[in-house]
Amino acid sequence: MRKRDELLHPGERTAQERFAGPDAWPEAALNQMFRERINAPIAEFLEARPFFFIASADADGNCDASFRSTEPDPEGRPQPAVRVLDERTLVFPDFSGNNLFNSLGNLLVNPRIGMLFIDFENALRVRVNGAAEVVEDPGAYSDTWPTAQRFVRVTPEQVFGNCSKRIPRLVPAEARQIKEETP
Repeated sequence: MRKRDELLHPGERTAQERFAGPDAWPEAALNQMFRERINAPIAEFLEARPFFFIASADADGNCDASFRSTEPDPEGRPQPAVRVLDERTLVFPDFSGNNLFNSLGNLLVNPRIGMLFIDFENALRVRVNGAAEVVEDPGAYSDTWPTAQRFVRVTPEQVFGNCSKRIPRLVPAEARQIKEETP
């Protein structure tokens, strides 16, 4: 079992003690919550999301948050937003954008990444925090994302479900249309 100091950084421990009390999260509960690996149900959840959010920071700690999604392949078929390669590795594509490279620039100087995956229909979310590497070979994962220019490979260090409170219940437009057309 990992110690509290291994699971939470000093700021998190201080905030817990100050705002929730010293016994807010027993070590056993923290160990159950924070996984270092992606199990099969979480892999399935992550790969089923059509988009996710990432957080990164430059070498000075200046933060950036970004939306990540995908685009159809050349035949118009949808592509996954993320692929879980194994319990210690996931990868996502980088497509052409505004050419500012905020996220990729941050990851080149500070590999720390936070990822948030939300299922708005069922009010579920999973967070993945870890270390990222920019893969510049456009052929590395072209079997999954043939139009991607590069990729980001992530080694998770914390994988955990997040509280479902205050997630708005949203239904994708496609599902609303089907419901409206069904007698």
